[in-house]
Amino acid sequence: MSLPDDVLTELDEVLAPADHALATGWPGEPAARQPVHTLYLPADHLGIDVVVTIGAAALDAVDSEDPASMARITGLDPAVVADAWPRVLDKLASEPVEDLRLDLEDGYGLRPDDEEDRHAVAIGEALAGLPGDGMPFRSGVRVKSLEAPTRRRGVRSLDLVLGQFGDVLPAGFVVTLPKVTSVEQVQAMVLLCERLEATHRLAAGSLRFELQVETPQAVLGADGTATVARAVHAAHGRCTGLHFGTYDYSAALGVAAAQQAMDHPVADHATSVMQVAAAQTGVRVSHGSTNILPVGDRAHVEAAWALHTRLVLRSLERGIYQGWDLHAAQLPTRYLATFAFYRSGLHPAAARLGAYLDRQESGVLDEPATAFALAGFLLRALDCGAVDAAEVHAAGGPDEPALRRLARRTAAGVPLDALSAAELREVLREVCASPRWVDEVAAAAPYGDVDTLLAAAELALAVLDERDIDDALTGHPRIGERSKHASSALEQAGVGDEVKAALAAGNREYEARFGHVYLVAASGRTGEELLAILGERLGNDPARERAVVREELGTINRLRLQRLVEEK
Repeated sequence: MSLPDDVLTELDEVLAPADHALATGWPGEPAARQPVHTLYLPADHLGIDVVVTIGAAALDAVDSEDPASMARITGLDPAVVADAWPRVLDKLASEPVEDLRLDLEDGYGLRPDDEEDRHAVAIGEALAGLPGDGMPFRSGVRVKSLEAPTRRRGVRSLDLVLGQFGDVLPAGFVVTLPKVTSVEQVQAMVLLCERLEATHRLAAGSLRFELQVETPQAVLGADGTATVARAVHAAHGRCTGLHFGTYDYSAALGVAAAQQAMDHPVADHATSVMQVAAAQTGVRVSHGSTNILPVGDRAHVEAAWALHTRLVLRSLERGIYQGWDLHAAQLPTRYLATFAFYRSGLHPAAARLGAYLDRQESGVLDEPATAFALAGFLLRALDCGAVDAAEVHAAGGPDEPALRRLARRTAAGVPLDALSAAELREVLREVCASPRWVDEVAAAAPYGDVDTLLAAAELALAVLDERDIDDALTGHPRIGERSKHASSALEQAGVGDEVKAALAAGNREYEARFGHVYLVAASGRTGEELLAILGERLGNDPARERAVVREELGTINRLRLQRLVEEK
């Protein structure tokens, strides 16, 4: 006895609110590039050509170094350092800072109001003039917190900064909100952004912020829940990042000053909670900083570089792809560690992804989620300049647009994203009758754009076994027969009566030989062409024909999805 259809309808109704919450609260990876670091600079250190000055200082710090000395200092593989070092030097010369945060909080301190006013105005003027070649693609300001003692000062400074922009924010502008202790502060920040947008005639929703997680209350609330998870959703899409504050957080937990560090267990716990809270929400996570700076005598500089390299690699290995830097002399090891990480993993990642896409046998059983991770790894490597597209291609990986689709990092949207989970599955069943294909494609929603939708369909097809292919074939009528399926009827619209008779005979011969219907992408083909293709395929052996069927199914699915998007 089969389960009645109304049971499934009932389930869809029960789960509709949860389906909507999942689609809107966890939209997936943002399309935008994530910086590998944020460089903090106190507001009173701001000067003319600040980014150029920082880049020059970073290059000067390693002026007497070469790959051999940097390998010895950092402990990295000498061959990897020799490979990466020219790229590091080029990065320091061409784009030394990816994300610049001008600081009016802890790094700046408490100042007379008139002095902070002047510095806030100077920050606004500097950030308004930053965009251009070699400049950070992200920038912003850290103001004082919304705690009662600093609330008015922080709001006033942000108001002054925004006042220098006219009615358009600089590209990539973001505000860092420090010392968050409650969801209510995040809600207040959303309200403040709305009021500031109205006051400065900025586009509604354009003002975004990062939350600095540096208090125990931000990690664990009195009710036992993860405050940071609730805070992300309370931001209503305005929160772009969670940044860990190493030293404030460690001190608040009673960790002695000598033991406060990015790799202390309390830091690992907090950043792990942040990762889980931010995962698939569109919010990115950044680790904090080390305050051991590479300045002073030679021994101390080398020890600081070695420590920084180890901590950067440690974060990358744990899936945290961004961190803070506090000094220009940290930039060489930031990029060296980052480039070494990506260049060491380039060939294995590209080969695995290429093998997955080509359905080749390998020593690792990869799944769509793994392909997503592999594509994300390669895309991050490209974004920061650790590798270039030609190297990815030479290593067996796809091109950058394909990587963006596989990593689900594409912009815009498709009408299917607006459907409920039940509606989406119903639409997808019209495309392909395989339940597993429908499950895989539905699980990849929201798609963001057509290319990502098509990539999800391609990945879903790649994991289907032969029984799943048989399920898919049940949704396709014989070529030349009248079909109740709207898509099939449209695809076979050009088949005449005489050709239909010949196709009927060919279908019988084909089914007797291969055991399933003759499947071909009929759109745009005449009946005579379909008949000729049938004749050619009757000459295939069963294994070859099964591979052709899979290819044709992929083509049909792609055409149907494209038509669906155009119609919605």
